[in-house]
Amino acid sequence: MPHARRIRAGRASAVFLFLALTAASAAAAPPAPALVAPGVVDTGDDEAAPALSPDGQTLYFVRSTPDFLRWTVLVSRRTPDGGWSAPQVAWFSGRYADADVSFSPDGRRMFFVSTRPTAPGGAERPDTEIWTMTRTADGWSAPRHVAELESPGNEWFPVAAADGTLYFGSERRDGNLGPDGTADLYRARWLGDHYAEPENLGPPINTAGEDIEGWIAPDQSYLIFSSKGHGGEGAYDLWVSYRCEGAWTTPRNLGAPVNSYAWEFGAKLSPDGRYLYFASNRGYGHEPLPRALDIAALNARLHAPGNGLRDIYRVETAALALHSPCAARR
Repeated sequence: MPHARRIRAGRASAVFLFLALTAASAAAAPPAPALVAPGVVDTGDDEAAPALSPDGQTLYFVRSTPDFLRWTVLVSRRTPDGGWSAPQVAWFSGRYADADVSFSPDGRRMFFVSTRPTAPGGAERPDTEIWTMTRTADGWSAPRHVAELESPGNEWFPVAAADGTLYFGSERRDGNLGPDGTADLYRARWLGDHYAEPENLGPPINTAGEDIEGWIAPDQSYLIFSSKGHGGEGAYDLWVSYRCEGAWTTPRNLGAPVNSYAWEFGAKLSPDGRYLYFASNRGYGHEPLPRALDIAALNARLHAPGNGLRDIYRVETAALALHSPCAARR
């Protein structure tokens, strides 16, 4: 019957349209972040602060106590099949609380933070300070304390731009926008043999809340950082701000599925720019359960990645729309 044929044709068109829209939606949806190396890097312990060497063949990260009082830098190397080797304690770590490794864009300098003594024979510090090492013919120099950036509070997450300017987080009081105990993001220009006085990045980057762990593009055109002072999906979210005509744009939330109901922080781009690496404590403890767990299921949850401690993830940057809006504003 003509009427029945029209109904069948209409239904077929509707099904086709639904499938087309579903496919388009799936194509447009950003990929979900994936664990970097389950069972090797991501083990169910507290792991964070990933940093790839400039050649992409070595991964540094932090494994810490659940109470966040002691951190150790581990190093894993790329295997022939593209995976990662069993991590070992980095040669400069293992005694004091060490964290937040990064490399200068040219690969000549390595940075990290540590509670190690800053004076020969001195005591372990109650706060973290910035340290650096220089590439030598035989490997790396001994760690050197960056004394000109010292403060009574913690310094965190040093990242160098191509011209040597160092971006970092600090709890120093002068210029901090929040109450005692909060952190702001700073930068210090490299003057050839030392750093200039640190500058607070100010609004719209810093808030009265916690603004931490900023990764700066080598040309300083944009900054990805973690904050719980800007609102967002969860307690700490990842945000991006662009440097347009000498001023920072209002930060943009990277959104789901990068950000979640949990904490996201410690973001860095891979040297080739293809992936964003970061840490998150999403998973068990932050999400409702559909049913009660028996002891086997509970143990499986608690002794694997996604147990509510920090894990290391990566996500393709192509889906994050990190292109600068500066040209459109001219």
